[in-house]
Amino acid sequence: MASSDRLRASALRRTLGLVRPHLRGQRLLLAGGAGLLLLEVVWRVLEPWPTKLVVDAVSRSLGADLQDSGPPASLQLLLACALATITIIGFRAICNFGATVLFANGGSRVATQLRARLFAHVQTLSRTQHGASRSGDVVQRLVSDIGRLQEVAITAGMPLLVNVVTLLAMIGVLAWIDPVMAVVAAIAVVVFLLFSRTSTGKITAASRKTRRSEGDLASIAQETLAGMTLVQAYGMERERSRQFGGSNLKSLKDGVKARRLAAGLERRTDVLVGVSTAAVLFLGGWRVLDGAMTPGDLVIVLTYLKTAMKPLRDLAKYTGRIARATASGERVADLLDIEPEIVSPADPVAKWPVHGHVSLSGVRLAYEPGVPVLRGLDLTIRPGEHVAVVGPSGSGKSTVGALLLRLLDPDEGVVAVDGVDVRRVDLGWLRSQVALVQQEAVLFTGTIEENIRHGRPDACDEEVEEAARLARVTQFTDLLPDGLRTVVSERGGSLSGGQRQRVSLARAFLRAAPVLVLDEPTTGLDPDNVLLVTDAIRDLARGRTTVVITHDVETARQAERVIVVEHGCVTWQGPAAEAPLERVLDEDGQPAGDVRQDAGRDARQDATEPLRSAS
Repeated sequence: MASSDRLRASALRRTLGLVRPHLRGQRLLLAGGAGLLLLEVVWRVLEPWPTKLVVDAVSRSLGADLQDSGPPASLQLLLACALATITIIGFRAICNFGATVLFANGGSRVATQLRARLFAHVQTLSRTQHGASRSGDVVQRLVSDIGRLQEVAITAGMPLLVNVVTLLAMIGVLAWIDPVMAVVAAIAVVVFLLFSRTSTGKITAASRKTRRSEGDLASIAQETLAGMTLVQAYGMERERSRQFGGSNLKSLKDGVKARRLAAGLERRTDVLVGVSTAAVLFLGGWRVLDGAMTPGDLVIVLTYLKTAMKPLRDLAKYTGRIARATASGERVADLLDIEPEIVSPADPVAKWPVHGHVSLSGVRLAYEPGVPVLRGLDLTIRPGEHVAVVGPSGSGKSTVGALLLRLLDPDEGVVAVDGVDVRRVDLGWLRSQVALVQQEAVLFTGTIEENIRHGRPDACDEEVEEAARLARVTQFTDLLPDGLRTVVSERGGSLSGGQRQRVSLARAFLRAAPVLVLDEPTTGLDPDNVLLVTDAIRDLARGRTTVVITHDVETARQAERVIVVEHGCVTWQGPAAEAPLERVLDEDGQPAGDVRQDAGRDARQDATEPLRSAS
């Protein structure tokens, strides 16, 4: 078998393997659709017989000496054949309509389940794995690639199977009527298979390139839209348009090639059908003159040939669609084949009331081989202790927070909570014991209340309102017409940075986890918002093990103990009042005090400012 044939078979096998588990739940719909399509085949077989009876009857009435005996033409016969034709076509249309509806319903359900499965899988991948992929391409696989898989599983696959049955049934009936005509149809089928064999591999390869180009296109668009402020501020519009245009042109060329190959297969099939019809006209007419067939038989043979050739046309049409969908199926399968790096253990330790004792022992971690981030880091935090982790950029501070949440696993060493290695704990439960507040507060489209409720979805309204009050969210929502039910735009763009951060803190208040991780919570905020956020953090940290990762001198001074991390190791730790913060942060080139003053000059905003007018 040629290389392209092996690739095509492998791709199709992977695609069918994706959808097969989801077909089981749709057996009733698919079986009903297949049954109706098989009934349609029966009606197609019966459809030309009334015409044969009329032609032969009229021929007898005109004095033709036919080989077989039969009734002459009469008003009753003509009326009966006309009614029979209407009945057969009506039942065929009903069967086709029912099958189309059932297959469409089943296909949509299969696609919905597969899309949900893929989305759930994507959420299990680690931060490292997400960093290695392009979000626009992942979205493309989730949305359009799975949509195309419906063509393999249902829209094309099942009708294709029934068309093959139709073709075999028609050839069988032709063999019964006249073996010579059956041989003509069989030769046409063999020639088509040869055409298809040489074309399908090329269509699949071209379609694979097209889907890859479209994924790149989606990634460029997503990156540009997400960074539109930077694009406009730095005048990058032309450069981004050039990159988008290049990928767009490549997608166009690959798409045109795939469709040109598919169209070529369809047109060759049309020529094949024409040649076959001409052969039947010649041979069939000669056999009628020879007395081996009646004129009615010739009508049936021509009708069957036309009906039998329709599956060939459909095979050509569906071959291109299946090839394109198979390329999409490969992309979905590739994503599902990525094994999550971080998963719950098969036999996790029993849950316990977490006290918040955190330790990192001999932790080593490298994002890339030969580029270590942590170099044997040792760190212990007592239950309820408030510590600040400071150090130059790239020293590994934020990695400490990621390890506590098990967003990353160390290459060596142990990260433990209450003396239990976090790798032995159920992943979902572990993360429920830690509340995270990031530098860039992440909000989702919805209301402010809904964003706070993400901290604990089962919280009652009173608990949500109390968390909002403690995080100083109500200081600006009370001035809004809809209060906490105010809708925010994508990524919270209709809120100021300080407002978003307070919503993020409210989410942590509602979570009420025993361990709190704050990663640069005050960076980039104006002085008024820094004061509000700092006060809220002080209330939030009370009674909890708190790890604040910061460049801000004042925020670090609020902690009981400061831990200095440099070059992936702890180089100093002790009381906050004695910490060499100015020296450490000066090494980074950006003392937090200066950053905060600059933010106050450039982005000063009153803490009680309502939703910005952009909303």
